[in-house]
This record gives sequence, structure tokens and C-alpha cells, in this order.
Amino acid sequence: MNTISIKGLDKPVTTLIQGSDYFKPSIFEKVCQVLDRYVEIGGNTIDTANIYCGGESEVALGMWLKERQNREDIVIFTKGAHHDQHGPRVNPEAIREDLFTSLERLGTDYIDLYGLHRDDPNVPVHVIIDALNEHIKAGRIKAIGGSNWTTERLQAANEYAEANGLVGFSFSSPNLSLAKANEPFWAGCVSTDQEDIKWHAASQLPILSWSSQARGFFTGRFTPEDRSNEDLVRVFYSEANWQRLHRAESLAKEKGVTAIQIALAYVLNQTFPTSALIGAQNEQELLSCLEGSEISLTKEEVDWLENGE
Repeated sequence: MNTISIKGLDKPVTTLIQGSDYFKPSIFEKVCQVLDRYVEIGGNTIDTANIYCGGESEVALGMWLKERQNREDIVIFTKGAHHDQHGPRVNPEAIREDLFTSLERLGTDYIDLYGLHRDDPNVPVHVIIDALNEHIKAGRIKAIGGSNWTTERLQAANEYAEANGLVGFSFSSPNLSLAKANEPFWAGCVSTDQEDIKWHAASQLPILSWSSQARGFFTGRFTPEDRSNEDLVRVFYSEANWQRLHRAESLAKEKGVTAIQIALAYVLNQTFPTSALIGAQNEQELLSCLEGSEISLTKEEVDWLENGE
């Protein structure tokens, strides 16, 4: 499996990152089947979060790590400081609370990739960077990033870090997909637009993309007339996206692959480092993603898929 490098890690990060938002101890056998096979095909990075399944995702992942005794072979990407019913929680106290909880659940003393699940623009970046650097210095975190942070805030945070001899963000985790979002899938979420892509191309800051395959938009199961999936209709139904689907289908036919594999290849063939979070739950889905991750696209093909030009 292809890999990228992320500043702060001495391990490579595979371009396919296995998602765990459905993991629970109650389905531990399935968790083991998926993760064992993911590792067999070359994967090494697993995405989770403090809030996934009320914390059960991290618990199940921790159980697998303990049973397989493979912690040093795995890159853990977890996230904290998500808002709650009272509002934003992007502050030093919440970061500390969520990080220590995640470490306990996962049964580890460090996190490879720690992302802030949301941003709070009302909190100055220096407060956040200072807090995260305390945990980096203590060895609890290897690399930090923003999940659903704008490029403006990422840049401000990294300028502060550089000016003060601190560790800045070495990755970002927004939505990046061939289908462009009409509106955020969840409140506070960020989807990458053309200006963001230009910024990442210039800075070479890696993106670890969630919903990289647009939640099934490119599977062929959906049509403009089928409006049964309200979230998909709200976020991804647009004439421009149907045209992107048609172009993906055309290029897929030419290359002997599927449209959803082309959509994945679009994410992984940008002009800056990218990895894609995948939600594979069985052998077929894992192998489809693996095949998609190995498709090479030219810049002209990437541009044509997106813009038709």
C-alpha cells in the first residue's frame, strides 16, 4: 500500500486509513476481521475519535491492539475537543480531558496523530498551540492536526508556532472528495474547495480526508430522482456533481475500474500528500479501496474529473 510522511512521525502513514466509527466491543469479532485484513493488505493507520460510539470505538480498538500486541506497528489517529450540548470545547481543559480519556481507552501512552475534531474561532490559536505542545513535550502526542479547520486558521496556528519555536499542525483532516458539498454534512464541518487545494499545494500540508468517497455518491446506487437519502440529497445532490459522476463513470470504463474507485483515486492523486479515511466493513470493500488507491491519474485527468476541462 502506498504511504505518505507526516512531520513528527517516524512511521509512514498509509494512504488508506481504516475508519472505526462503527467499532464496538459487542462486535469485536467483526472489528478483528476488518482490522486483521486491513493490516494484511498493507494498511497501518486507524482513525477513531473520543466521541465515536460514545467512546466504544476507542475501547474496541484498544482491545484489538492489546490482543494482537502490535501497538508499535500501528499509527493511531484519534480526535478530541468536539463540541457538546453546551457548545464548543476547544480549550486546554477539554483537550487534556479528552486526550487522557482516549489514552486510557486505547491502552497506550501516546497518540501518533492527534486531531482537534472541531475548531472554535473565538479561541486564539496561541492558546491551542501552547496547550497541545505541552502534551507533545510530555510524549503523549507525536503529531497534531486540525480536523475541520479552515486553512486560514491552520496558517495562523502554524505561523504562531514557527515564530515561537513550537510544533505546529502537520496535517489537516477536512472533507476532500470529487463530489463537492453544498453545505456541511454536520455543523462545523469543513469541505475543501479550490482555494483550499491551492493552499495545500503551496504549503504541502497533508490532508487526511473523511468522506473521501462522498458517502457512496459514486456507487451508482443514486440518481437525481432517488431522494430517499435526505443527507446525501442535502449535501451532494447538484447538477455539477451529477456531471462529475458521469465523468468518473466514463474514465472508469476507459481504465477498467469502477466510478467509486476513480473518486478515491481523485483524492489520492492531488499535488500534495493525501490519505483517505475509508469505512470498509468487509473483504470486498477493503479490496475495492485498495485497487482504487493504486490508480494513477494525471493532473489533466484530475482537473477534468472536477471541472470537465
